[in-house]
Amino acid sequence: MGVIIILVLIALFVIIWVFAGFKIVRQSETMVIERLGRYSRTLSSGINIILPIIDKPRGILWRYIVEGYDGRVYVKMRKTDKIDLRETVYDFPKQNVITKDNVVTEINALLYFQVIDPVKSIYEIANLPDAIEKLTQTTLRNVIGEMDLDQTLTSRDTINSKLRAVLDEASHKWGVKVNRVELQDINPPHDIRDAMEKQMRAERDRRAKILEAEGTKAQLSLEAEGRKVAEINQAEGNKQSQILMAEGQAQARLKIAEAEAAAIETISAAIKETIPDTVNYLVAVRYIETFKDMVSGKDNKVIYLPYEATGVLSAIGGIKDLLNNK
Repeated sequence: MGVIIILVLIALFVIIWVFAGFKIVRQSETMVIERLGRYSRTLSSGINIILPIIDKPRGILWRYIVEGYDGRVYVKMRKTDKIDLRETVYDFPKQNVITKDNVVTEINALLYFQVIDPVKSIYEIANLPDAIEKLTQTTLRNVIGEMDLDQTLTSRDTINSKLRAVLDEASHKWGVKVNRVELQDINPPHDIRDAMEKQMRAERDRRAKILEAEGTKAQLSLEAEGRKVAEINQAEGNKQSQILMAEGQAQARLKIAEAEAAAIETISAAIKETIPDTVNYLVAVRYIETFKDMVSGKDNKVIYLPYEATGVLSAIGGIKDLLNNK
């Protein structure tokens, strides 16, 4: 019976030892194996066989986010022998940083990193998550300290690029690749935010007044330009109208003069045989017509004839005698 018990114990020990030698590593994970305290190899995904007691996985501290029963999110540190090779997101708690113009600002950042060399992540740094967190916080303070508050609020891409470059260079010897850094929130103090809101309102009011003034200026300019064009067009129209009227009057006078000349020639040809002095005849006829216009009308008028008019009247009498003779 004693021998059987011993054999059973040995069989159990062998079975436990064999099962302890099997290590199953999941996809996107790895395991660092030490043999007698010295680095031996890195296990890949799948089934791996190690020598129990002689080979032992080396543990690493890892950061986990756990949601409690009250709905709050808690960050816990736990030691594990498996290293996650996937990209990991670290949501760092809010921290206060001081800008270049001495404004205390609360900033919350996100860090995306990936372990690319498991051996360095274990042997080059004692606590990788804590080291990355502290490095991110100090680098963030340095970057924000070189910028004013206005630049901090409007230059998130610049801050993210600077943080990523510095963190990637510093964490390269830890076997970590920093892929991206994002700023979640930038919260200045309440009094600063109130002052910024007032400044923003004042700036918007100023822009609105400038736009309104520019619109009024453009409107007045267009109205003045329209009045100018209208006056120019009106003056040009008046000019053309006066030119046309003058040309019409000139042509009318020419036509009248030509008609009178033709009439005079006709009259002269008709009466030159009986009245030798044609000029005096025409003057006398025009005088009679004018005198007729003078005495026409309803109102009584007193007409003063010049002394020379008697000579014209005598000429009229002579014309009458000549016509009677004719």
